[in-house]
Amino acid sequence: MSDIVNGLNGRGLSLVPKSDAKQSMKDYKSDQEVRWCPGCGDYAILAAVQSFVPELGLKRENMVFVSGIGCSSRFPYYMNTYGFHSIHGRAPAIATGLAASRPDLSVWVITGDGDSLSIGGNHLIHALRRNVNLNILLFNNRIYGLTKGQYSPTSEIGKITKSTPMGSLDKPFNPISLAIGAEASFVARTIDSDRKHLQSVLREAAEHRGTSLVEIYQNCNIFNDNAFEPLKDPATRDDITLRLEHGQPVVSATKAVRRGPRGLEVVERSSVAEDEILVHDAHDPDPSTAFALSRLDDPAFEHVPIGVFRNVDRPTYDEMMREQLETAVAAQGAGDLSDLLLSGDTWRIN
Repeated sequence: MSDIVNGLNGRGLSLVPKSDAKQSMKDYKSDQEVRWCPGCGDYAILAAVQSFVPELGLKRENMVFVSGIGCSSRFPYYMNTYGFHSIHGRAPAIATGLAASRPDLSVWVITGDGDSLSIGGNHLIHALRRNVNLNILLFNNRIYGLTKGQYSPTSEIGKITKSTPMGSLDKPFNPISLAIGAEASFVARTIDSDRKHLQSVLREAAEHRGTSLVEIYQNCNIFNDNAFEPLKDPATRDDITLRLEHGQPVVSATKAVRRGPRGLEVVERSSVAEDEILVHDAHDPDPSTAFALSRLDDPAFEHVPIGVFRNVDRPTYDEMMREQLETAVAAQGAGDLSDLLLSGDTWRIN
């Protein structure tokens, strides 16, 4: 047990067996027909993941994709790894059991904004606060796609849908703010159409030890088309996208972030000196600046931070659990399951 515990202090994949064979994207494509609507952003995410995971050099039988319910939750069928299509909102709970009991697995949760932030809200925040060693990919299309277009927990106020014909009255969740508020140790945002950036964020998430949450802006071209068009349109994307890179100033092509009298503020880049611009520190143990960055896209899409908001080291749930078990075994010896089952008031029925 001590060898396992000592090994947990490294990167997120430190205990997962490596593959001796060279792998390619083809190795991770299953024989299942991909069944999403033509033009769905999920195709781009699937292709990005399938082409990225061979870099990890892991054995496919030591990778597990766990999903809940929703369009995104078909994902495990299309990965030639182990997978679990679970129940609505409960993927983090099932993934927690896997990650805690099997340190030799690389565990990935695939979920959507409805699955993870509505019925699964509590499961998500508790996985984040516990810092279980798993990776959560949250596909955010700001709509319920599988059930045909109802508003979701990330839909904007005033959103007209089948379930809100006069416009949504709900204040939407900001998944990044929620995750940072739950003390998540790794929090990032990327977008389905930027494959290079998506894969770079996935790479950092996989290397992180603990829970990593990656929000992926994903287009639903049937029920919420062009929801993120300002971030994709060449005429606007460079001006509004604030790139978050550790150790680098937080800027877009024309805007910059600085500390103002009331917190962070976005100003014209040409109006401030270089030494006034905020330099991003993803490793800051104090989450307050990362949280403030997460609030800069409200009102939506005037200026949107994209990248890794937070990447800090703190003890993981599975590491502490195994240390606790090791301490108990050292103090009391190994337990006997039959003694436990037959303790107290028990009887036999012939």
